[in-house]
Amino acid sequence: MKCILLLGFLVVSVALAEKYSDKYDDFDIYEVINNKRLMVSYLKCFLDQGRCTPEGKDVKMYIKDAMETGCEKCTEAQRKKARIVVSHVRNNEKDYWEDIKKKYDPNNEYKDIYEAFLARDD
Repeated sequence: MKCILLLGFLVVSVALAEKYSDKYDDFDIYEVINNKRLMVSYLKCFLDQGRCTPEGKDVKMYIKDAMETGCEKCTEAQRKKARIVVSHVRNNEKDYWEDIKKKYDPNNEYKDIYEAFLARDD
């Protein structure tokens, strides 16, 4: 019986680990994208060109994996916000978007995956 409980606990633990932390799901991305200084600060953090806030460090940790997997471990809120932020960066901070792609996908291996994710509305 103890073995079954332990196995059940392990299965639940693994299933929960398949998603990124929802710690910042309520983070106000509009405060960032509507403030160029703040937006550039986060972008520089992601590119190892500047200091990172605790939130920036956490997001930075998942960028490569999210690009490689099409954000499959993202929560619903993270998927929605990722699309909004990337759209803003692509349209308003094009050089930074190119730098992010070079850093996290230098060989364009995952371009089709993250582009498909960005084009979806799920």
